[in-house]
Parts: sequence; C-alpha cells; structure tokens
Amino acid sequence: MHATLPLLNALEFPPIRRGTLEALQVNLTYRCNQRCLHCHVNAGPTRTEAMTDDSLTLLHRVIDAHPVRTLDLTGGAPEMHPRFREIVTHARREGLRVIDRCNLTILSEPGYEDLAVFLADQGVEVTASLPCYSQENVDKQRGDGVFEASISGLRQLNRLGYGADDSGLILNLVYNPQGPNLPPAQAQLEADYKAHLAQDFGICFNHLLTITNQPIARFGSTLVSKGQFGSYMQLLRDSYRPANLDAVMCRSLISVDWQGYLYDCDFNQMLELPMALDGLIGRDRPHLRDLLETTNLEGNPIATRDHCYACTAGQGSSCGGSLVE
Repeated sequence: MHATLPLLNALEFPPIRRGTLEALQVNLTYRCNQRCLHCHVNAGPTRTEAMTDDSLTLLHRVIDAHPVRTLDLTGGAPEMHPRFREIVTHARREGLRVIDRCNLTILSEPGYEDLAVFLADQGVEVTASLPCYSQENVDKQRGDGVFEASISGLRQLNRLGYGADDSGLILNLVYNPQGPNLPPAQAQLEADYKAHLAQDFGICFNHLLTITNQPIARFGSTLVSKGQFGSYMQLLRDSYRPANLDAVMCRSLISVDWQGYLYDCDFNQMLELPMALDGLIGRDRPHLRDLLETTNLEGNPIATRDHCYACTAGQGSSCGGSLVE
C-alpha cells in the first residue's frame, strides 16, 4: 500500500501556454518486466492496462492528419504492447521520428530476442534507462540482476550500430537521482558515464539525459513514508528558474494515455489532470478523436501544479533531459 500524497497546489506555479504541437508521447501500456522505485507510472509485471485497437486506429489517423514530427512511445515497457511493432512501422512510414523509451532488460526477455534488430531496421531512436554506471546502485533501485541485463542490452544495441557517431542510430541513456535530490550537471555526468561504460564494458552511446524525479506516484509515496516529501518540494521550489519555462516539454507535446485521453505531459496523466481544450460537450477530458477536429492548440493554457517545479528546478528537466546546455 502507498502512503497518501499531500494535495498539490494549483495556484503557486506560474501560468504557461502551449506553443506549436511537435510531438505525441503515447503511454501504450502500464505492463512492465520491472518495478522501479522511482517509476511515476507505478508500472509492473501485473499491470494489464494497454491501448485498445480503437484508440490505436485513432492514433494512426491523428498521425496522418497533424504535422507531428515525433512519436515518443512509453509505458511501462512499450515494447510489451502486442501491436508495438505495427505502431512503429506505421509512424516510420509516415516519416516520423520514433523514440522507444526502453528499459534495456526487455531486450533479454523471452519472445523479445529480435527486438533490437527490429528497432535498428526501423531506425528507431532508443532512449534507455540506466540510473547509474554502478551495478550496486542500479540493482538497489531496480532489482537484482537489472544492471547485468542492462549491460547485455546495451551491447546488443552497440553491435547493431547504436551509439556510433556515423550510424544514424541514436542511443541515449537516462539518469534519475537515487533519492530526493536534483540531478548533477548533465554535461559532466555524461562524460563520466561515457568514460566508465567505455572502460569497463566497451559500451558507447550518444547522449545522457538527466531527469529530476517527480514527487508523485510511487516515488512520492516513498518520500511521504520517509518524512521527506516536504523538504523535497521545498528543494524544488527553491531551485526554480523562470528561464526554464520556455523549454518545458508540455509547450510542444501532448501526452496520450492507454485509453486515448489527452494530457499536457506524462506526469499530469498520472495525476489525472486533463489537457484544456475548448468545445468539449458532456466530457471533462479531451480524447484522440478531438485532435481530428482541432488543428491549432497554440495559446491553450497548460494545467499546472506544484509538481511542475521538478521540471523547472536547477538545470530544468523534461523527457529530453536537462533544459540547460
């Protein structure tokens, strides 16, 4: 059972509005072969939620109708959705950049042995979770054996050309802090990761993305149970930088849940804070079908709460890592 989270304030965070829509981030399923402490989705092996065929049909129609440049597939483990490959193939055929939010260990699971080859053949950009280059720290956060399986997955990807400068196959790693702290400077940590992984395992990758842990869901409950929620929220507020507002992901991205409903970001999705959209009749949240009728979202208000400080604290943070170069 999770500890009860305090209500997040709707008034403190500065108001922000949408820019041009560039990306759809789609949560295909909550099912995952891992169960990580920091996971804001509460994903795990026993979760059964998965995007339906009807919603997938609408997703394809939205991709065809809008000038969206990027399809960002997440979960859970998005690859565990039974139609994952069909979704990727359709998007790539339409010329979209496709990102797979991969936990690396899925590449070693039975039935997924050819997954890495599929990703390479489709030119999918892999953004892979690796919270540390130390086995002890990774296994502590994600479970025994996860580090070894992650290294195996990285080696699979490297053999196919991922991470090499001239291959065109992008491999990015994601760092999350172990506890209620801000991530360190992204550039220096990236250099450390590259040096350690190359020296110890012969592994290369393109970029490291540092992401601040959100004080919601499983991680938020852990903070409450340890009496750290208030101090962590204060750290986020004290580290707020107004300049980060211009680059937060919610200004150019829509998050789509497994039922096809729309949110300003993946974190709002988990908090059930729907995206604002005019013209809804008899419904309190917009759906993929509404994007077939709405072509311009610029200027729409973005739903914010205190958790948004996690995206604007320090160097800033989004699904693309630090906002500060």
